[in-house]
Amino acid sequence: MDSKNSQQASTQALTVANYVKFIIPSLIGIFLFMIPIEYNGAVTIPVALLADWLQRLLGTSIPAIMTAIITLTVLLTIFARLSKPSFIMKNVFLKTLFYVHPVWVITRILGMIFAIITLFQIGPEWIWSANTGGLLLEVLIPVLFSVFLFAGLFLPLLLNFGLLELFGALLTKFMRPVFTLPGRSSIDCLASWLGDGTIGVLLTSKQYEEGFYSKREAAVIGTTFSVVSITFTIVVLKQVGLEEYFGPYYLTIVLAGLAAALITPRIPPLSRKKDSYSESVGNRNVEAIPEGKTPLKWGLEEAATNARKTKSFDAIIKGGTQNVLDMWMGVIPIVMAIGTIALIIAEYTPLFVWLGAPFVPLLELMQVPEASDAAQTIVVGFADMFLPTVIGSSIIESEMTLFIIACLSVTQLIYMSEVGGLLLGSKIPVNFKDLVIIFLERTLITLPVIVLMAHIIF
Repeated sequence: MDSKNSQQASTQALTVANYVKFIIPSLIGIFLFMIPIEYNGAVTIPVALLADWLQRLLGTSIPAIMTAIITLTVLLTIFARLSKPSFIMKNVFLKTLFYVHPVWVITRILGMIFAIITLFQIGPEWIWSANTGGLLLEVLIPVLFSVFLFAGLFLPLLLNFGLLELFGALLTKFMRPVFTLPGRSSIDCLASWLGDGTIGVLLTSKQYEEGFYSKREAAVIGTTFSVVSITFTIVVLKQVGLEEYFGPYYLTIVLAGLAAALITPRIPPLSRKKDSYSESVGNRNVEAIPEGKTPLKWGLEEAATNARKTKSFDAIIKGGTQNVLDMWMGVIPIVMAIGTIALIIAEYTPLFVWLGAPFVPLLELMQVPEASDAAQTIVVGFADMFLPTVIGSSIIESEMTLFIIACLSVTQLIYMSEVGGLLLGSKIPVNFKDLVIIFLERTLITLPVIVLMAHIIF
């Protein structure tokens, strides 16, 4: 009864200003991230336009800037692991960023070594050549640097002012019958979509540990709904030089992603996960829209309540800065390390050609141009999401095939340089074998949808 009264008091106390505080930042965020605009004859979104401007402004200095940031990341990571200073250990954000598993410490160190070797072009040429380390440091990472800066800074407009709460309430009655999941999982999906797949994994792990998701639900959400963010999709599309196709590209990703989200939870290994809850807390998932309220009304009230709690300026500055640092220091060193290794393997060994060989007949059957070259990019997506387009853009000329690779690299979802590694390190009940199987399932489910859309578009 007390909670009901406090709930009523909370909603009664809402003012027009609270609703305005929810609406205005959310609309600005929607404009920056989701509204396509035409500029110089190409269609893009405002965040990508700002990123292009910064890239042109800084030019060739970005590789040196990012090498310095990667080096600083490694120094702080080693310092955190060895000394455990209180200013890092007592700060949740800094501890998550720098006090990482030894595997990631080694990976970051490798990323730093590769970046330094490539920047100064010292040591073996097969590390820093234009098709290996040089491709990452001088082509891909400048794009990541600029897109991550503006996307990270403006993400709080979407995340912190109630938009997730509104969509969570609206989708409560939709998620269970369609995706076999509780309504609150829509928030995890939206947080990933608008922010980063890692946000979705962290949210899911926390919700599982607190008893809001069962083991099966946590595994499904972590591997199906921790989707690739708008930020990353922009970078992927820019890498293959098809920015003018952003509208049909994102529509294709959504359709393919929906197909995977409908099918993968209903087949092994996800369907065999137990619907039991964390032993320490049990089942705490009670979600219901109060009687007498529609999902829209309740969602708007929840959104306005959340907006009221948020200090506008502080939220944008603090949350945005943390997003940028997390992407620059948490993601880019890993991309440099795993990306360089994978590109060296792709350039100097036939490994990915062998692994991709089973996909050649399938791609030829679907009438995909340059099928044999495209096939080797399919498997490499398990290592890192960017690598299929990095490799593909250097060996493939067909715009249709590059479009397919760009879409598939996003919808495969399970890549070990970030989401896959984070899933294994979290409390979510999935193992490496599960991730390999889910990666292959998602590839086989989404590929026909993507190819069909590509034939329509091209």
